[in-house]
Amino acid sequence: MGKEVDVSTLEAGGARDYADPPPAPLVDIDELGKWSLYRAVIAEFVATLLFLYITVATVIGYKHQTDASASGPDAACGGVGILGIAWAFGGMIFILVYCTAGISGGHINPAVTFGLFLARKVSLVRAILYMAAQCLGAICGVALVKGFQSGFYVRYGGGANEVSAGYSTGTGLAAEIIGTFVLVYTVFSATDPKRNARDSHVPVLAPLPIGFAVFMVHLATIPITGTGINPARSLGAAVVYNNNKAWSDQWIFWVGPFIGAAIAALYHQIVLRASARGYGSFRSNA
Repeated sequence: MGKEVDVSTLEAGGARDYADPPPAPLVDIDELGKWSLYRAVIAEFVATLLFLYITVATVIGYKHQTDASASGPDAACGGVGILGIAWAFGGMIFILVYCTAGISGGHINPAVTFGLFLARKVSLVRAILYMAAQCLGAICGVALVKGFQSGFYVRYGGGANEVSAGYSTGTGLAAEIIGTFVLVYTVFSATDPKRNARDSHVPVLAPLPIGFAVFMVHLATIPITGTGINPARSLGAAVVYNNNKAWSDQWIFWVGPFIGAAIAALYHQIVLRASARGYGSFRSNA
C-alpha cells in the first residue's frame, strides 16, 4: 500500500527542526519607510567598497612586485602570486560576509542579490537598492586604489576584468557562468535554514564556505577573465580604469554572472529543496 512521505519531515521523529522563512513580497513599498532597509544598503555599500579596495590593491601590488623593470631581476619571485590574489578575494568575502550577514545578509555582489531575489529571499525594492549600493561602493573602492597608487594604477591594468588573450568570448562567458554558479549555489547551501538548524553551534560556518568558493573559482578563472563573478567588481574597475577593452568585454561580466546565479537559484530551490517547498514528494511502498 502506497503512502506519501515528505522527505523534509524525516528528521527529528517526523517533525521538522527548522522553519523556512515565508517568501519575500515581490514589491514591498512599506520597506522604503524602514530604517533597517537603509542601514542594510549602507552596509552593502561599505562592504563592497572595502572588498574592491583590498582586492584591487592586491592585484596592483602583485603586478608591481613582479614587474622586472620596476623590481629588478628578482621580480619573477616576488609578489603574492595568483594564489595570494585568490586568497585576497576569498578572504575578504569571508570577513565581510561575517561582518554584514546580520545586517544586510552580506551579499556584496549583484549576482548573489539577483539569485536571492529569484528565490524570493529579498523583495524587488531591496534587490534594486542593494545592487545600486554595491556598484557605487565598487566604484568608490577602486577610485581609492587609483587615488593612493596613481603611479601604478593605469600602468598595471587597473584591476579591470577582460577576456585574456588566447581565450574566446564564449570561453570567458562560460567561465563566468560556471564560476558564479559555484558561488551562488554555495550561498544557498550555506544559508539553508535546514543546514543552519543542524550547524547553529558553528557561527562562522556560512561565511567560510562562501569565501572558500570565491577562492577556488579565482584559482580556476583568473587566467581566463581575471575572475569577475561579481558585476559590481567588474563595473567598478571598468569605470575607474576606463579602457576600451574593459568596456567591450563588460557585458560578459554581467550576462555570465546573472545566468549562473539564475541557474543556481533554480537548481537549489526546485531540485534540491523541492519537497520542502511543495513542488513534489517521494512515494515509498510500505
